[in-house]
Amino acid sequence: MESSFNMPEFKSIQDFLDRGHKYYVTSLSVDCVIFGFHDNQLKVLLLKPKHTKGWALPGGFVHKNEHIDESAYRTLKERTGLHDIFLQQFHVFGNPNRSEKSYTLEAFKKRGIAIPKDNWMRQRFISVGYYALVNFESVLPAADNISEACEWWDVHELPVFLMDHQDIFNQALLALRKHLSYQPLGYNLLPAKFTMPELQKLYETILDEKLDRRNFQRKILSYGVLKKLKERRPNTAYKAPYLYSFDLRKYHIALKDGLSNGW
Repeated sequence: MESSFNMPEFKSIQDFLDRGHKYYVTSLSVDCVIFGFHDNQLKVLLLKPKHTKGWALPGGFVHKNEHIDESAYRTLKERTGLHDIFLQQFHVFGNPNRSEKSYTLEAFKKRGIAIPKDNWMRQRFISVGYYALVNFESVLPAADNISEACEWWDVHELPVFLMDHQDIFNQALLALRKHLSYQPLGYNLLPAKFTMPELQKLYETILDEKLDRRNFQRKILSYGVLKKLKERRPNTAYKAPYLYSFDLRKYHIALKDGLSNGW
């Protein structure tokens, strides 16, 4: 369930609770798992809601006149400051009990705001899960208006999650690993120029396994989505590795049609 109400129509939290059903599709939300790659670690961006002991994934409601994908893009822009984001819908979460212990409702309660049982915010919420791949260095993490922090976490050192957000994260990571086998996903996580060892390390980090250097290079080059540059990594040893970049035309074709050989 979403944790913000950043629409100009609402004058207060109580106003949001009273009139939100006029603007949003009730009982439907999106939850976003935002992945980044930094210092050879796969990271996820999380929110720390006020008056809670756990952390949550960024989420959002769907406007009544809005495509559900657009609501996810809007949520991502609010949390990262980025416009052009790789976004993939991966699962729908519909456990009938998932909204019973909503951190949003708990936060409101601790502020002394009573929410009637028939209020739209206390209905069952079905959430559509999306994962996003972003350039870590380009992100400007921004908390929403009922959260005290928005921070990156190493996927191997995660905090306690609220609601069913641990399950949503687990499903997102599983989906990312599966998609890596037939889509070239490194463009969104790496700088514009990178070395082959850096690309291999990204794959190893996502898959959580060691890959053979020669086999990796042979296979990744067979996809035809990389351009070998004449430049080498500066300020390194004599046999510094060459730099590569993605051929964006071929990259976007591979995203649409899949990799020819699979991983």
